[in-house]
Amino acid sequence: METASRCSPNEHLVIIGNGMACHRLLEALVRHPQRPRRITVIGEEPVPAYNRILLSPLLAGELAPEALTLQDASWYADNDITLTLGDRVTSIDRERRLLIMHRGDTLSYDRLVIATGSRPTLPAVPGITLDGVHTFRDLRDADALEAIAQQGGNAVVIGGGLLGLEAAEGLRKRGGSALTVSVLQRSERLMNRQLDTTAAQLLEATLRERGISIETSASLAALEDNGHGQVQSVTLSNGRKLPADSVIVAAGITPNAELSQQSGLVCDRAIVVDGHLTTSDDHIYALGECCQFEQHTYGLVEPIWRQVAVLAAVLCGETPAVYQEAPTATKLKVSGVSLFAFGPTEAAAKHEELRYQDPETGDYCRLLLHQGRLIGAVLYGDTRHGPWYFEQALAATDLTACRHLLLFGATDAQTALDNHFDTLSSPLSLTREAA
Repeated sequence: METASRCSPNEHLVIIGNGMACHRLLEALVRHPQRPRRITVIGEEPVPAYNRILLSPLLAGELAPEALTLQDASWYADNDITLTLGDRVTSIDRERRLLIMHRGDTLSYDRLVIATGSRPTLPAVPGITLDGVHTFRDLRDADALEAIAQQGGNAVVIGGGLLGLEAAEGLRKRGGSALTVSVLQRSERLMNRQLDTTAAQLLEATLRERGISIETSASLAALEDNGHGQVQSVTLSNGRKLPADSVIVAAGITPNAELSQQSGLVCDRAIVVDGHLTTSDDHIYALGECCQFEQHTYGLVEPIWRQVAVLAAVLCGETPAVYQEAPTATKLKVSGVSLFAFGPTEAAAKHEELRYQDPETGDYCRLLLHQGRLIGAVLYGDTRHGPWYFEQALAATDLTACRHLLLFGATDAQTALDNHFDTLSSPLSLTREAA
């Protein structure tokens, strides 16, 4: 059984990283009566924490930059939190519990939380460092992509997952007819980790109708130089070339674990933590996209929010239940299209598959069952009943009694299920069972 080392309210807590995970942790700490009295946050970006999930509507021109801010600088001061922006930690002296800053300052800590997040993974191909190659991860990236949209030309997005598609749609909306946008996806379908083949085809058709070019099963081989250090085209592994005045890479993330590795903390693909988010050093914790629990690393907010709940309790002197992995459903809106998915994306031989598709509205639903229990779903368009499906899957409810109504949604199916259970629990039914 894991135990967390006890924390004192008088200790100095320092958090490296001022992203969404850090901010969620701070909100939990300031609500707790036994919060650490001294809290210092170090953020490399020059602005307070903001909602990165909203970068896509910002790029599309649907939101103003201030709409992304989670709290302004006065909130930190009002809650006795020291906020240091535009600086970064270059090394951790674990023996003296001392941080060495890029500006040359030092900062002591009693407890340290590393919440350095992740960065876009760049493909190891020739030309990846050329001018005109961008990522889509922070406010500076959003500004750069807005400039690309205004300049027009040919933009190629590497990655057909959520972030890549949102970047492509944002560029399309901002650039209009002056900008040609193409998406390269290495897999045979878009969003292959969330969508089955049918839903991915529906999404691809929608994006094509909007003027975005989609290239699936497209493996990037190189980026070509125009002779002046600027990208001018992309070359695929089959030798085909696409013109590119700019390239936006949105094909996965890499945990920012280098600082922790240099300080001697145990790292694998990310910073290794236990069920209380403690690293190999009892005074140091890691949280969010930079950490690894068992074999898991993170990119979605739901498991990170559960990590926050555990770590906040630990830092306030409690001994909470350990963090555990739990099934998660993916609820997204990609380029204005609602999606909801959980479980396997493709049916296996043991699965029973139920499908519904409305060609007029474009709605699509695919359910996977095994022995009468729901184990997976993909909903495209109308996702209202997604949470009910997920609830039934988590509860391992036997849905045999309402199987014929499942595709019609929660209301009809739940009514049939309730009637079935009422029948089973009625006195007449119990009398027959006793007989």
